This record gives sequence, C-alpha cells and structure tokens, in this order.
Amino acid sequence: MQRSRIAVAAAVVAAVGAAVAFTLPSMAGTTSSTKAAPTRSDVSPQILKAMARDLGLDGEQATARLKRSLWASRVSATLAAKTGSEFGGAWLATDGTTLKIAVTDSGAAAAVRAAGAVPVMVKRSEQTLIGAKEQLDAVRADAAGVTGWYVDVQTNKLVVVAKPGKTAAAKSLAREAGVAGDAVTVQTSAASPKPLFDVRGADPYFISLDGGTARCSIGFSVEGGFVTAGHCGTPGDTTTGFNQQAQGVVKASVFPGDADMGFVEVNGDWTPRAVVNDFAGNELPVAGNTEAPVGAAICRSGSTTGTRCGTILAKNQTVVYPEGAVTGLTRTNVCAEGGDSGGPWLSGDQAQGVTSGGSGDCTVGGETFFQPVNEILAVNDLTLVTSGGAAPPAEEEPSAPPAEQASACEQLPVQRQGAINRSGSAQATPGNGAFRANAGRQTACLDAPDGADFDLFLQRLTGNGFRTVARATGEGDKTLSVNARSGTYRYVVRATSGTGSYTLGFATP
Repeated sequence: MQRSRIAVAAAVVAAVGAAVAFTLPSMAGTTSSTKAAPTRSDVSPQILKAMARDLGLDGEQATARLKRSLWASRVSATLAAKTGSEFGGAWLATDGTTLKIAVTDSGAAAAVRAAGAVPVMVKRSEQTLIGAKEQLDAVRADAAGVTGWYVDVQTNKLVVVAKPGKTAAAKSLAREAGVAGDAVTVQTSAASPKPLFDVRGADPYFISLDGGTARCSIGFSVEGGFVTAGHCGTPGDTTTGFNQQAQGVVKASVFPGDADMGFVEVNGDWTPRAVVNDFAGNELPVAGNTEAPVGAAICRSGSTTGTRCGTILAKNQTVVYPEGAVTGLTRTNVCAEGGDSGGPWLSGDQAQGVTSGGSGDCTVGGETFFQPVNEILAVNDLTLVTSGGAAPPAEEEPSAPPAEQASACEQLPVQRQGAINRSGSAQATPGNGAFRANAGRQTACLDAPDGADFDLFLQRLTGNGFRTVARATGEGDKTLSVNARSGTYRYVVRATSGTGSYTLGFATP
C-alpha cells in the first residue's frame, strides 16, 4: 500500500535525527478488553453460519479454512522476508488450503517447498509489479472509463479495470505511466465503485456537518475511540452515537488519496469494547489483527445486510471513486449495500479492515473494497482493543528451541549471518535486495560480536530511496520492535566500533 511518510512506534529504539526526518511516539499494538469473549479456538457460530450460507462450508470446513489462513499468513510473511526481491506474492488456492508462493528463482522455490507451500515460478517479482502500480498511481485516473488497478499475484501482472469499450484507454494510460505492455492486462467491468455514504455498518454514529448530518458506522474499537472510513467526516467534526448522545470528535481522516481511513476519539461516556454487532442479536469477538492472505475467507458486518462472507481477491488496489482515486484498498467478492460503509471486516475473529465502497448489492452480488485496519493503526499510532483470548497455533508447527539452547535472535523465523571487517562499515540485508512486509509489528534482534558495537537500522523504500524508520543503538546486543505500515524494507547493520561476525534474526507481520 502506498502511503505518505508517517511517524512510527518503536521499543528499545532511539529517535532518528533530523537528517532522516521521522519521529518515534509511543507504541501502537493490541490490548485486552475487560469484556470476556470466545477465544480464537471457538469460532463464533454466527460467523460459521454466514460462511455456510455464502461459501457453502460446514462448521468443520470453515474452522479448518480459518486455521489454515492464519498459518498461511505467517508462512507467507516469513517467506517474503527470506526470499526478498525474488518473492512474487502469495495466495490461497480456490480450495482454501493450498498456499501458493510465486518466486523468480529456483533457490527461492526450494525454500517455499521446505515451508510446506507450493512454489510458482514467475517472471516478475512482487516488488517489480508494485513499482509498476506506483507508476500508474502517479498518473492517477486521467483516462475516462478506468475505474481502478491492482497487482494480481496469481497472473503475475498489473490489472487495469476499465468500463466496456474503454480497453484502449486503459492501455494508453498504462503506456503513459511507462508500464511495460507485457506486464499489464485489462479487465472490463460495467461496475461503478462508489463510497457507501450515509449508512450504518456496525453500530451507527452521526457526523455533524455544515447544513446537516451524515450517518456512518463504527469499524473497530481502539484505545480512546474507534476507527472507521475516512469519507465519514473530516478532522474537527463532532459525532453523536446511536442514542443521539454526544460521542466524540473526528481526529484523523484521509479520503480520497492514499487511504479511506478515519479515527474518532470518544468522550468518557463511551467505552470501546472488543466486539462487533452482527445485527442478529449477537456480539462477534475481536481477538487480534493478523492480516489474512489473498484467497482467504472473510466476513463483514453491516446494518443493512447483516453478516456476509466471501473471499479476498486482491490487495493494494487503487479504486477510482467519483470523489477521486484511493490507493491501498483490499478487493473482495463480498456483497454490500448502502448502510454498510465504515463497518468491520473479520477473518474468524481477526480484524481486517473497514468498509470503503463497492458496486452491486446482495441480491445480484457485487464487489466491495475495504481499508486494511493495520494501516490505520500504524499511521495513527492506535491500539486495537481485543478480547485477549489465548491464540492456539494456526497449524501444527515445531516448537521454538528452549532459551538455553538458542539465543533470542536465533528463535526469530528469518535468520541472516554476516561479517564486518572494518570499523565504520555497514551491510544491508537481505543481500538479495529488500523484502515486502504487511502493516503491523516488525521485530528484530542483532547478536553482535563480543567487544564490538554494532548498530541496527530498519529502512523503508520510498520514492527517494531507502529511509531509516527505526534504529537500535548503544552497547551490547540490539533489539528492535516497531509498528509500521506496509512497504518494502531492509535492515542495515553498522559497525560503530570493532569488527566480527553477527547474527540478525527478524520477524515480519
């Protein structure tokens, strides 16, 4: 997802100076609600019922698919970091259980097989395709009849969506952006995506505007308030709740442009809870925010159409609304109607995003786009309120080595070894380029040689090259933890003093 540069959070990380222009406020993560809710081992029967209706899955099949999705999220994130610039994207096949990983190198394919996934050899890396999408984002929707574009990891191409009869205009737009013709395919669709304004998704709330009010929906509770769609108000707008009582103030909002995200800070009369209203008399638990992969089952709640389920089709899509283009949205085949905007999306009990807009309805079907919730948390330094349920393993996984047999660095899933032979020198890792990471928590541990002072830096790729977003300095081994937005990253190890071999372990969301 392309975003403007933001502040990030870090633990055991020193602030970076003005030369790299970023700040480090307090950490954003998850916290437990005082309200009890089912744990992740107990999928809500309402979610299972909706998955049975919309996906044709019985309870056992739905539970297995959600469990597999969690496993796939972890495996694909680790492989993206391990294979770096050779990673071509990940998705669950139509059976909902087979994880496919696209790679550009046979060595990376071996790593995919070793992880229990199926490698698919492709021509272009995900980083290459995202670069092409960013070129198109820079041009925006100047061609009439073009309604959006996204990276399709399954076909290894950039897909441009156009109205019928506008294929030539779509191809012309791609050429204008400098995208290679063999990397682009045009998909025609008569649908006209639009934001779902003046609606209730989960619990409704009302925004005071000049000349009247608008109605939108609470997405997910965060400490101090809730997240929702960005088109539901601008900073400074006041809100009232479903009971017409004073509720809060819109503190942050982006729409259109780089996102459709908003944050409302509530007053002391309102208590954020880790639940979602399914509009059938039940409360669905929110236990975490692990991002589900392409091909995973997903459900949303809305006051107009209740709880509806489907599949994630693509991520990081740019959607052209009448108000302007919005980047970074997730595309699904879940239906929605007016009254569902701003509402929450769940994969099992894992928060995924808030409703942005779409086309069609729940009679004939359609497509709906949502704003990923982890981006909202990272950009606004927010903490998701969760039920605090214990998290069982997503799949059978080998247990981590005991502490006495392995260092903390060696227990992290991605391992890199290196050596610096001259004081003052630095090395970037992985050596085969950078790696893609979803929005969320990135952690790292640097095991430096005795007697040396090695510092650790996390850098994100921007239009002006790599920029440091977090650093760990000082004496001894280094640890780093940061809640960052999605993007292309690399670690840099610098020998401030001394030389020798080091081990870097890290994990990505």
